Amino acid sequence: MKLLLVATFLASACFSPASEAQSLSARVPAPRPDDVKSLDSILKAIYDVISGPAGDRDWNRFRSLFVPEARLTSATRRDNGPVLLFSVEDYVRGAGGYFKTHPFFESAIANRIQKFGNIAQVFSSYASRIAPNEQPFARGVNSIQLFNDGNRWWVISILWDEESPGNPLPLDLATPVKRP
Repeated sequence: MKLLLVATFLASACFSPASEAQSLSARVPAPRPDDVKSLDSILKAIYDVISGPAGDRDWNRFRSLFVPEARLTSATRRDNGPVLLFSVEDYVRGAGGYFKTHPFFESAIANRIQKFGNIAQVFSSYASRIAPNEQPFARGVNSIQLFNDGNRWWVISILWDEESPGNPLPLDLATPVKRP
């Protein structure tokens, strides 16, 4: 039944997967091929593109990782404030202003990847620092949803929450995975 509903929607929308992939690519800056060729590479690129000393970031590189309608959402509650929802452009404007005058280095602690066919869900714990070798000033978890269109990986959404005394990182996300 679900497949029939999807097929009906696609037919009524005059949609073909090949044309949609082309239209997505036409709506964002061209990515670095190495950034989007694998799940590992796009996860590395997500952290790499926002990290650096105070100054501008390569926002076209950032945009190239996401579908244009992607959402970035902070679920971190501060002083009973609201959840913060951002489009890619909202994030570029807000974070871009902050990063111009503040160093910010964020890296993955551990990535827990679940993949099925062309979709992936990643729980990626992170550490945020003012300098690469300093102690983190914040840690948390990014929930990242991605899909592969047959040519590359795309980020659909990133939802995150910060660690707090009442919300510690789970042990499996607090310790880096040792790779052989």
